[in-house]
Amino acid sequence: MLGHLALVTDSTAYLPQEAVDRHRIQVVPLSVAVGDEVFAEGVEISPKDVAEALRAKQRVTTSRPSPETFTAAYRAAADAGARGIVSVHISAELSGTAEAARLAAATAPVPVRVVDSRLVGMALGSCVLAAAEIAGALDDSWVETTARGVEADGSRTTEADLDRVASAAERRAEATSGFFYVDTLEHLRRGGRIGTAQALVGSALAVKPLLHLTGGRIEPLEKVRTASRAIARLEEIAVEHAGDRTVDVAVHHLAAEDRAEALAERLRERVPKLNELYVSEVGAVIGAHVGPGLLAVVVAPVVGSTG
Repeated sequence: MLGHLALVTDSTAYLPQEAVDRHRIQVVPLSVAVGDEVFAEGVEISPKDVAEALRAKQRVTTSRPSPETFTAAYRAAADAGARGIVSVHISAELSGTAEAARLAAATAPVPVRVVDSRLVGMALGSCVLAAAEIAGALDDSWVETTARGVEADGSRTTEADLDRVASAAERRAEATSGFFYVDTLEHLRRGGRIGTAQALVGSALAVKPLLHLTGGRIEPLEKVRTASRAIARLEEIAVEHAGDRTVDVAVHHLAAEDRAEALAERLRERVPKLNELYVSEVGAVIGAHVGPGLLAVVVAPVVGSTG
């Protein structure tokens, strides 16, 4: 049985499975098409599969979950005992996932708060985990209250609790930054995630681009001449943004595990107030848009949980 609040996210959060299990988070998969075959991310296709397809110059596209998929997820949460749901998703600037979630929320059997994180990867995942911490504390309080037989204002309490959980995700989203290096902008250009002119300039100058998430979109940040200098600069940017704050850091990669592990170790030594450090390969959906060689760093300050 779930607690009185349930959490739903999508497969682009790339949360550790342990965290998904511990917080009983429902993960709705996006879809990846390789040629004419369609697969559910994290279920039927791996990052390795996508990297190989891109290297072979196969056509790889992605699509959001349908509203019906979210409807089923919300109904399952309600059937498992949830009185309300917070649904936290990839930036609406990058995907129609949050829109599909909102369409389903309109007919859900319990109240649903949909949060557009304006982020992706563990930047999104960090928002989900912030929400999970608040939801867990509120569930404990709910159990204590109902054990004393105080449930007359249950509906009002659930609405207020949903607002607090959604607010925790939103506050973390506002504080979180994501930076990344790609070998080429071509995959982002093909998927429409970056302008053609920007991609062509990068190719013509033979630069190694650093990008960041801003306003929910992927935008160029800096241009560096070599891959080694770009990765060194990515490290510096992450350390600068961490500063002296307590932060969670995630290092993502696609088909670049050795470089990711090495970067993570350097960050472990250089970030003074490191709380959690995650290293993971991005899934098929993001991999389809960035291509092999991606290195990304997410810096997520630990926001106060009194919300």
